[in-house]
Amino acid sequence: MKVVPQDLKLLLFLVFTSLFLTLLDSLGTLNFPKSLVQTLTVPVQYGLYQSGNSFKKQSELLFSFRQSAQEFKALKIQLGEMMTENASLRQKLSEEETLVDQYAKLNPQTYDLLPSRVISAGRFITLDKGSDDGIKETWAVVYKDNYLGKIMRVSPKTSEVMLSFDPDSKIAVFSQDPSGRAKGILEGQFGSEILMDKILHQEQIGVGDLVYSEGTEGILPKGLIMGKVVSVDERQNEVFKTAKVEPLFQIIDMDTVFILRSP
Repeated sequence: MKVVPQDLKLLLFLVFTSLFLTLLDSLGTLNFPKSLVQTLTVPVQYGLYQSGNSFKKQSELLFSFRQSAQEFKALKIQLGEMMTENASLRQKLSEEETLVDQYAKLNPQTYDLLPSRVISAGRFITLDKGSDDGIKETWAVVYKDNYLGKIMRVSPKTSEVMLSFDPDSKIAVFSQDPSGRAKGILEGQFGSEILMDKILHQEQIGVGDLVYSEGTEGILPKGLIMGKVVSVDERQNEVFKTAKVEPLFQIIDMDTVFILRSP
């Protein structure tokens, strides 16, 4: 007597079961069980579909936000570069009009720019260059003639930078527009604000004016761009008026910044 293998028995069972179910389905006998099963599974399928769509939309929205943030950052950098170029053109025009003393870009000294990268950020920004690279305290950190901060502490491989809006930052500055010139002290505030203080009321300063370093401390060269004026407080009952200043560039937005090495 020949014994049928177990696997073959299972295969035959599955084939006959499939044929039987197909026959029942063609006769409409399985409509009720199918309807019952679909009643249970359709809401689950719909929920999975909606969840998938929601996840897709959230992913697209997140991607859109990230792309918009990157585009905004790029536009902000481009705007800063355009304002810097405009300032350079205004300086050249002033030189032609014998106003070089008011728009002097840098003191008549030789400065060397050392590229550096930001490696950490807190109250102070850390750069990947240090005393092994000849870096010294008080040297300025710049980007396209824009002042970003100055070296406060130096180690062999890194340097810590105090930004212009640090509360301990105080720099003699001036602003210039077609109607006149104003002098003051640029003081860092808590957060990311900078205030130009000690401006005489008779001196002219307006929104959009660029603010430059005076270079009187002997540390910074004259003519570095400190930022642009975004608001002016006349302070009629006080001796001086103030102006809020916004940097054209943020150091944390830069891939590469430059340390201004003195001669």
